[in-house]
Amino acid sequence: MAFGSMSGSARQTPMAEINVVPLVDVMLVLLVIFIITAPLLTHSVKVDLPKASSSPNITQPEHVEFGIRDDASLYWNGEPVTLDQLAARFAATAKQNPNTELHIRADRHAHYEHVARVMSIAAKAGLVRIGFVTDPSQP
Repeated sequence: MAFGSMSGSARQTPMAEINVVPLVDVMLVLLVIFIITAPLLTHSVKVDLPKASSSPNITQPEHVEFGIRDDASLYWNGEPVTLDQLAARFAATAKQNPNTELHIRADRHAHYEHVARVMSIAAKAGLVRIGFVTDPSQP
């Protein structure tokens, strides 16, 4: 370490070295603390939580099964309907219960144009809960 000279010269230069001993001491203490506490953080406490014995209350809202075949024929809960009747039926259903769901079953070869037209008529009438029903067993 350079403290300055013992010579009697009046001119002293500033010390250009940094004392890093306290920094090293602090780093070694922190290293020891982390080495000791790191294994303690990985262990978890096993807690046996109670089991709930209640069942969820599932309420099924009213829904309309709507079918669209590949020849553009439309079916309301299995009953054939025309495109002109849809707006009135959708409006009456939405007025009766606004939470009614529309389940659309479209044939695989049905044009999307027919499906989109039915969806837009239903949305304009107030049915906003529209879903598609598919059959996962079919390839």
